[in-house]
Order: sequence, then C-alpha cells, then structure tokens
Amino acid sequence: MKETMRRHPAVVILPPHLAVENSNVAGYDVCKGTIVFVNTWSMGRDPKLWEEPEEFRPERFLGNTGIDLQGQSFELLPFGSGRRMCPGYKLGLKMIRTCLANMLHGFNWKLPGNVKVEDLGMEEAYGLVTTRKFPLVAVMEPRLPVHLY
Repeated sequence: MKETMRRHPAVVILPPHLAVENSNVAGYDVCKGTIVFVNTWSMGRDPKLWEEPEEFRPERFLGNTGIDLQGQSFELLPFGSGRRMCPGYKLGLKMIRTCLANMLHGFNWKLPGNVKVEDLGMEEAYGLVTTRKFPLVAVMEPRLPVHLY
C-alpha cells in the first residue's frame, strides 16, 4: 500500500500551510507568514529521496523502514501532516486493507480478452487528484459458488 501511495498519491498538492515562524526547509529559508504548498507527487518521484523512484517496488517498504503514514516521515505524506492531517487516515488505511483483502480473497482476477499486461496504460490524468488516464478494466470471477457468499 505504501508504494502505491508513493507512486500514485490521491492528492497531488496538500492543502496550504502557513509558516508560524522563520525556518529553514531543505536549505530554503521560509519566512514567518509564508504560505507553503507541498507537492506529494514530486516528492514520491524525487531521486534524492527514493532509489529508482519511477520503478514500482513494494519491497522497498518491507521490514522496519522507519517510514510511517502518520505525517512524521516527510518522504511519504499521503494523508498530510500536522494539524491539517486528514482526520480519517486511520479509518482510510483500515478500509483500504479490508477492501483489498476481501477482493483478493473472494475473486480470481484476469484481464479481458486478449489484453496483455504490457498493453496496460499507466498514464495519469493530473489535477487536484490523481486518476488513471485510461480506466483499468479487469474481469473478476468468484472463487466460491455464489450461495456461499
């Protein structure tokens, strides 16, 4: 999940934050009263923060990486941080895990017709939120007879 959130953040630019005191962020002086916008999309693709950032590698989060989703690891901020952090992030994480687990457990998945994995377009449409430019179409078949669900 963390790798997906790094590569494809739901919100590209976090809501604006106001600097309450003079500070220095990554070598840049930020004066008190400055409105700061955080671009999570570019952070997830920054080669200074991530080795091979354009590669989808979920294994980069295996083990104790020290990167959490609670807004303290500034490499990965899918829910924001500080006082403006999404208040429903814990529920959101539980819902993602539960829905994904149920879908993987309950169904066999395949691509329709003669579509191959290489043919899938992973381009994104950019705006306030990140969506796929071309919708993913997949065929799901129940693993068990319908009356058992």
